[in-house]
Amino acid sequence: MPAATAAGTRHTRSMKFRTNVLLGGKIATGLPVPADVVEALGAGKKPAVTVTLGGHTYRTTVASRGGQFLVPLSAENRGRAGVAAGDDVEVEIALDTAPRELDIPADLAEALAADDTAQARFESLSYTRNSASCCRSARRRPRRPGNGAWPR
Repeated sequence: MPAATAAGTRHTRSMKFRTNVLLGGKIATGLPVPADVVEALGAGKKPAVTVTLGGHTYRTTVASRGGQFLVPLSAENRGRAGVAAGDDVEVEIALDTAPRELDIPADLAEALAADDTAQARFESLSYTRNSASCCRSARRRPRRPGNGAWPR
């Protein structure tokens, strides 16, 4: 199991550990997170976190798969961090308490505004519950250029 270090108390907001970039399937990669690190973060078994790897930081959530804690590592984040599957890496993981706001495309915001039942159901979803005014604020944002897909 990777070694983990933390400063401070049992529940800390930031920890460093070494691990290997795992390859799952043909292209999916992830970073195993030691159970003691997840416990030390003090936010349950699936906490929202920031991951710093190779000088690059990104936001994600810890997941459990096959009895192991993992954070996903997309091709974009691998490229920005300069790492590949199989690499031994140092990771800094920190609890992410900043609000997770959802960018709602203008056409979806308009459709929800026209249907009170749909808007109520949408706002009851767990991801949107944390940003209560997501739909109202989305109406004021211009649509991003591109192919109409959800913003990344």
